Amino acid sequence: MTNATAAAADYTTVTETPGIGATREQLTMLYTRYRYAASFCAGKTVLEVACGAGQGLGYLAQSAKAVVGGDIDQGNLEFATRVYKGRDNIELKKIDAHQMPFEDKSFDVLLLYEALYYLEDPDRFFRECRRLLCPGGLLLICTVNREWSDFNPSPFSHRYFSAKELSESLAGYGFAVETLAAFPVRRETAKDRVVSLVKRTAVRLHLMPKTMRGKQFLKRIFLGKLSPLPSEIKDGMAEYRPPVPVDTCGAVDGFKVLFVKATLPG
Repeated sequence: MTNATAAAADYTTVTETPGIGATREQLTMLYTRYRYAASFCAGKTVLEVACGAGQGLGYLAQSAKAVVGGDIDQGNLEFATRVYKGRDNIELKKIDAHQMPFEDKSFDVLLLYEALYYLEDPDRFFRECRRLLCPGGLLLICTVNREWSDFNPSPFSHRYFSAKELSESLAGYGFAVETLAAFPVRRETAKDRVVSLVKRTAVRLHLMPKTMRGKQFLKRIFLGKLSPLPSEIKDGMAEYRPPVPVDTCGAVDGFKVLFVKATLPG
């Protein structure tokens, strides 16, 4: 998103900020994102774009050489600043994903988690990633799967990519792309099917809450007790469900989440 657009939006309302009630699956998704990323970050310089409240920065910094967390929303950065103040290998910066204030070839790994759909010009971001990554550098993207039947677009969003569209777009910028997915769609019980039906109906009728706190209320009703989102990711906080490779020739509608691992030539 551009600075002008972001100034009119309060992204803290759609960000998984510490203390908000979360389901077990939501905690598992959060943990899975960063544990998966950490496997590529040992000894590396890492930038997380649109880091939100920064819950994963400390987890990555345990093995990374240096970690930078950037977000366009000052309110989100304030959460992270309180948690990571004094951590030598963690830096926080207010940045626009379309034009980032770093020199060419500054990073080994770039992350963009659950934020691609907020960008007005994704292609401009992809070009910035090419510029900022060192040869052999890695871009990791995680995003909700648009082809999932229970998909619910977020406020402030611009475009959601299918697995095929995202893979082809990144390949067009010279990345070697591996597409993966996680969290299979399951409707094994009567409760699963009822919750899915209610959600799809609410989305169709535009009745879904627009904020994280509004969604928290519905989750309590349909899914029971919630746990507060932590200020920092820790090992053992949830189950790890690693993403698996998928074929993008057809629709990837059996998973809730997409991951893309895009590597620059060495």
